[in-house]
Amino acid sequence: MEKRKYYFIAIGGVGMSGLAKYLLENGCEVSGSDIVDSKYIDKLRDLGAKVYIGQKKENVPSDAVVVASTAIRENNPEMIRAKELGLKVYHRSDILAEISRWGKFFLGYSGTHGKTTTSGLSSYVLEKAGLKPSYVVGGIIPEIGCNAHSQDGKFFAAELDESDGTIVKYSPNICVINNLEPDHLDFYKDGLKSILETFEKFISNIPETSVVLVNKDCDATRSLHSHKTLTFGLDDADYTAKNIKFMPECTTFDIYYRGEFLTDLKIILRGKHNVYNALSVLASLHQAGVDINLVKPHFATFSGMGRRFQKVAEFNGVVVYDDYAHHPTEIKATLSSAEGMNGKHIIAVFQPHRYSRLKNLWNEFLDAFSRVDKVIVTDVYAASEDEIPGINSERFAQELSNHISIPCEYIKGSMADVAKELYPQLKKDDVVIGLGAGTITNLSKELLVLNEEVVKVGS
Repeated sequence: MEKRKYYFIAIGGVGMSGLAKYLLENGCEVSGSDIVDSKYIDKLRDLGAKVYIGQKKENVPSDAVVVASTAIRENNPEMIRAKELGLKVYHRSDILAEISRWGKFFLGYSGTHGKTTTSGLSSYVLEKAGLKPSYVVGGIIPEIGCNAHSQDGKFFAAELDESDGTIVKYSPNICVINNLEPDHLDFYKDGLKSILETFEKFISNIPETSVVLVNKDCDATRSLHSHKTLTFGLDDADYTAKNIKFMPECTTFDIYYRGEFLTDLKIILRGKHNVYNALSVLASLHQAGVDINLVKPHFATFSGMGRRFQKVAEFNGVVVYDDYAHHPTEIKATLSSAEGMNGKHIIAVFQPHRYSRLKNLWNEFLDAFSRVDKVIVTDVYAASEDEIPGINSERFAQELSNHISIPCEYIKGSMADVAKELYPQLKKDDVVIGLGAGTITNLSKELLVLNEEVVKVGS
């Protein structure tokens, strides 16, 4: 960017705050606004950012590059003011693309599912190996405690979002495509066909010297053919995971490259999907020329990204997990992580994310909850969308209870209301798994508040 002064509309989210942090660490002047304060905003203020709470036209400086995400509507007062001032409004993907061209070896992680975990795992093992990577990812990396950092090492790792087609703006040296499935159907009008066209364009745009690692066990990604592509999978791929052993405390497997043993690997993440995640990251680092022995030990200490089957509360023999899963395949993968919790009573609390996603994947969502003992459905988190007539949580919960032989319950209202209904039902050995990309993340906090009140009354 020709200007070194940036203004972020809605600076407080995990993605936008990461970009703002990266720019601040590179000496740029950054300001912005959001509707509510957050821990991300506190960190940006510590780095020198000026952040307004509340969005007003007078907040926008007359000489800044304005950055907005897809969620910001044209009638936002700050968006209107930016246009009045003749300021160019950049999408957050434009800023990430610009950062990625600042001379580092660019590792990109993409796909419908797994991109936050793989980009975070890659950043984590490079960091722990002392390679001082730079990164911008879509979640908080465990132990490191942040989602973005600029350092003087060779590598730059980033999560590349496909939800709005902006992935075509990037030119990574190595790119992982974890999997592709119908999602974001408000943007991809022809479903998977449109998504594949976007990824074909992305692959054709990147340099001839780049390498694209695709999941051979996913039908859609397997169809992406190019001389730039290598494959990973559980059988007959360039990188394969073999001799997989799922144990209570860890998972171990061997990795082969083109039939030759490369290394053994141990991870403490649960579920088969995390074997794919670790395999793809190891493959990407191997292709990037990283000494595998430097990074290998750190795969075994990665506890997972924030909001990825994250244990967030424990009280009275009840354990609460929080997970960002908001697509049927993600929900299935998350609930598979609960397998092996013998003697536990699993309660899934599902907050549908966007009316359009619930509508477009209605039948797939009905088939996503087979591995639990009870399902609670909360109101839809609209994420700036308008309601769609006939598409609501009450109807979904009713259809779900007709579809599966598992008790299903709809609880309306805020997450505090959900917690008030749920708390009295909980007993020892219950495992609550919150699922969704919205306010469901507050469920554990609300349950803990109620539990503290009960403890006070009892003491």
